[in-house]
Amino acid sequence: MGNKNNKVIELDDVVVKFAGDSGDGMQLTGTQFSDISAFVGNDLATFPDYPSEIRAPQGTIAGVSGFQVHIGHKEIHTSGDLADVLVAMNPAALKANMKWVKPGATIIIDIDNFDNKHYKKAGYVEDPLGDGSLEGYNIVKAPITVLSRATIRDLGLDTKTMDKTKNQFAAGILYWLLNRDLNLGEDFLKDKFKNKPILVKANIKVLRAGYNFAETIEALSTTYRVLPTKNRKGKFRNITGNLAIAWGFMAASERSGRPLFLGSYPITPATEILQELSKRKNFGVITFQAEDEIAGVCAAIGASYAGNIGVTSTSGPGLSLKSEAIGLAVMTELPLVVVDVQRGGPATGLPTKPEQSDLLQALYGRNGESPVIVLAASTPANCFYYAYLAVKLSLEHMTPVILLSDGYLASGSEIWQIPDTKNLPDINPPIVKENDKNYKPYRRDPDTLSRYWALPGTKGLRHRVGGLEKEDVTGVVSHDPLNHQKMVNIREQKVQRLVGEIPDQKVIGNDSGDLLVVGWGGTYGALLTAVTELQKEGKDVSFTQFNYIKPLPRNTEEIFRRFKRIVVCELNLGQFANYLRSLFPQFTYLQYNKIQGLPYMIYELKKRFSQILEEK
Repeated sequence: MGNKNNKVIELDDVVVKFAGDSGDGMQLTGTQFSDISAFVGNDLATFPDYPSEIRAPQGTIAGVSGFQVHIGHKEIHTSGDLADVLVAMNPAALKANMKWVKPGATIIIDIDNFDNKHYKKAGYVEDPLGDGSLEGYNIVKAPITVLSRATIRDLGLDTKTMDKTKNQFAAGILYWLLNRDLNLGEDFLKDKFKNKPILVKANIKVLRAGYNFAETIEALSTTYRVLPTKNRKGKFRNITGNLAIAWGFMAASERSGRPLFLGSYPITPATEILQELSKRKNFGVITFQAEDEIAGVCAAIGASYAGNIGVTSTSGPGLSLKSEAIGLAVMTELPLVVVDVQRGGPATGLPTKPEQSDLLQALYGRNGESPVIVLAASTPANCFYYAYLAVKLSLEHMTPVILLSDGYLASGSEIWQIPDTKNLPDINPPIVKENDKNYKPYRRDPDTLSRYWALPGTKGLRHRVGGLEKEDVTGVVSHDPLNHQKMVNIREQKVQRLVGEIPDQKVIGNDSGDLLVVGWGGTYGALLTAVTELQKEGKDVSFTQFNYIKPLPRNTEEIFRRFKRIVVCELNLGQFANYLRSLFPQFTYLQYNKIQGLPYMIYELKKRFSQILEEK
């Protein structure tokens, strides 16, 4: 289906935000629109934004659930600053999102919910449709609830079920507005509700009704088209960070020949990793939903002792609970991968909002000298690669690895090129063969300092490990002060020797100049976009993003030396900046920090960087 007799404007990119009550299906509609955009060849990035309360009061600001999609003909690195199109299913959704829409944007509202009752719930004093606050916007007043019910009244569904289809009416309007093929939307619904034919029929009828409604109203006489991205070859799909992490672990299992075991306790926003891997028994994956965080990590350590890839997934509060067991993995020198999907804290904090405030906990949050490798993914797609790499480093170096993600990466999505696993780096765990007469539990590879991995039951390799300090080589319990000093040093050196394996840090822009923007982890897309736009404006600004946190790349100091000013940007009060100060105190680090449960906006970064460049 396509639009006829209307003006079509081609755009490089467009930002659409869906917003409504938690039960309005905004996450589903956003995912549907994203998947279809990916199918037709657009680049994209998404940002789901939903409340942490399971049953937030309907119609209130606290209950608003949103999903932002940024699609483009050009490369897309963020979910966008401000929306070109807002779908607001009630007054609360409108009020909560007006600060996130562009001047002159198209705002599609469900007029059936814009009444005094809903205005009061949203905290409006006056009718927003009549007080002049929406002047300049293209307001589309669509009777979404009434027309959705009327479209499927003959199917015999109850009102509650009928109202769950109204998100498809909104989707139909968007399909018209952005020249999307309605057949693709129907295929999505057939797959989503394949076990419930009546819901397939109902949702498709409402989707078509929304499309037909948009075709007939004057407010949408102009439509838009975002052409596919150019020069993109290979097999691609839309993927979230959590899904990418789960698949990265499975790829590492395949390449290493070691079975994958995940021991985890469900926690937002990391739960989808456990959910995805629990579906993959056909790949030999074993998942254990533990009774608590401690049981999850201890089970993973036990699985690692038995020769599995031991993995546990969590968020900040869970990482705190796992800290003692991670220390046990450090002492026993067993492979263990801990995924920490960071969220706003402290305590329960902001469970559904992104933050980067677990960095110091990942680096130092254990008793004693307890060094681990720390990595940070920076896009939803490269979560796959860093999950794979975390397993490789943990297995080959016989030490725990903490992989940092965050809520923005975990639930957000982007286009990912599906790799051929045969082209991924080899993984060679140091497994001892049976009857190796030279085997001792803490005899080490002279290059990596990694001890060898003797799997239980291997003939002639009986041994024991535990939490008490071990004597070098023999592994017997030791309280000797000099031996303790030696073992502490070895465990730290083992982590630091990775410097020879990890790639040098790269700079985007000039290798030297006035300003270097420094970021780490999931801020990559926003920082890259802001810096790139400033470079096009002729500003002397460069950018480097860290994925290897401990150890840092060996050329870090060399890069810093070449710039007059350094600004470190992170979604916390300055944890990475303070870490850098401890390692390279000779440099001055400016900071730009944001702790609002939201990602950086491009405009705010550009404004701050420009201010720094103008300062003498």
